[in-house]
Amino acid sequence: MSGKPEQTRAEAEAAARTLAAALPYMKRYARQTIVVKYGGHAMGEMDAARNFARDIALLKQVGINPIVVHGGGPQIGEMLKRLKIKSEFIDGLRVTDAATVEIVEMVLSGSINKEIAALINGAGGRAIGLSGKDGGLIRARKLTRTKRDPDSNIEKVLDLGFVGEPEKVDPAMIASMVQADLIPVIAPIGLGPNGETYNINADTVAGAVAAAMRASRLLLLTDVTGVLDRNKKLLSKLSVGEVRALIADGTISGGMIPKVETCLAAVEAGVGASVILDGRVPHAVLLELFTEGGAGTLIG
Repeated sequence: MSGKPEQTRAEAEAAARTLAAALPYMKRYARQTIVVKYGGHAMGEMDAARNFARDIALLKQVGINPIVVHGGGPQIGEMLKRLKIKSEFIDGLRVTDAATVEIVEMVLSGSINKEIAALINGAGGRAIGLSGKDGGLIRARKLTRTKRDPDSNIEKVLDLGFVGEPEKVDPAMIASMVQADLIPVIAPIGLGPNGETYNINADTVAGAVAAAMRASRLLLLTDVTGVLDRNKKLLSKLSVGEVRALIADGTISGGMIPKVETCLAAVEAGVGASVILDGRVPHAVLLELFTEGGAGTLIG
């Protein structure tokens, strides 16, 4: 006797029905590339992180090619607090001076990146953790932002320090890992033209990677259910034109705007579709890919 509870006939039948229902979707995405941006509160909860790792390993085992891009804002904030380094945000972007970028790289490329890769490996996958600086994977440029002064009505250029945006992603480097049956886990750090280290928004990196790889899907795991209408009901599917109309009329606002703009840019660059979904939901990635209704808002 192993001591493990035996599976009941009803549970076995339910599992079989689930597998049968998922099979057509597994075939649809076989040998396709799926880019998953992983971040938010789920990263700090070990049970949720293990579930995510098992789901990513499963995708590879059924013939799909997942690529993970991760964030780490809360973890960076906690480390800066411990080291008594003050951090400032402008329009949702962390101002990153020389001292801060060292901590950002340490947290993202070090502890978080390797932990995610280790969890996927522990779940039966073969993950390799790297940052955008490794092998020149992500060439970056300094991100520029402007803000209009309400008193003078003059636009001022904001200096965000070492905050960047992707200029070029090397698809050949990622493809070689995928062909070797590896699962790339990418930290959103880029290399500037003069060797500078740039902190890049993880959503933006995920979109750029998805575009470079002509991915079938870009999945942005967030802390919300997806795009909501004015009555706070989930919009399960939107065209590019519908998204632009919802931005124009104010239905899509605040922090959701940069997320949907990332999705639009990816779709317009050749990605099959982009999805914003709630990463707090157990097995959100599997629900999105392997069920008819999906789990979030599909844009495409």
